[in-house]
Amino acid sequence: MTPFPRVLARAAATVSAAAVVMVLGWASPAAADHTLPPNIPSDSAAQTQLNSLTVAAKGPQDGYDRSLFPHWNVVDSPCTSRQVVLQRDGHDVVTDSNCQPTSGSWWSAFDDEWVYDVPGDISVDHLVALSEAWKTGAADWSTARRTEFANDVTSSQLWLATPSSNSSKGDKDPSEWMPPNTAVHCDYAKSWINVKYVYDLTVTSAEESSLQNTLDTAC
Repeated sequence: MTPFPRVLARAAATVSAAAVVMVLGWASPAAADHTLPPNIPSDSAAQTQLNSLTVAAKGPQDGYDRSLFPHWNVVDSPCTSRQVVLQRDGHDVVTDSNCQPTSGSWWSAFDDEWVYDVPGDISVDHLVALSEAWKTGAADWSTARRTEFANDVTSSQLWLATPSSNSSKGDKDPSEWMPPNTAVHCDYAKSWINVKYVYDLTVTSAEESSLQNTLDTAC
């Protein structure tokens, strides 16, 4: 029996252009197949949330280690959070008995690139990076809270990304980095705001200005 049935049922019901193989390779999927993470707020909700965020300088990175945020934990047995996201936002995803995807197609919103059939070639990115969270409030969290943050598959905190775009982003905030795919800037900013709001993380003055400018010009 294949795990995470709701995701797979949706994938099985979707006949996308990504499933068509042409003589010269994969056909380009339709824009409708560009799946973003769930629960991205509306423009008005994002504005309200941004207005309520605390503006403060970032704290030090002293003491930070990724191991302080246990991640890729099992969240829907036997599926890990990474496996859940690969199924949730992928297309025509096939998994093995351990919930590991073995084939499918995945869209990286950051750079508008597709990855086909090789799950190892797509990353699952923490939108608000773990070290960014550490410097804006998470240094004071319990391990349980950090675990929740690092494995949150119900919010828009986890995004699919090509390794190159994931590396380029690193732990930069929106005043330092925005996706090269400008078409996703509005959703990116609204997601960032929402994650900071849900987890009561602070923003810098430059970060707030960048987010506000994006809401004003891209949404």
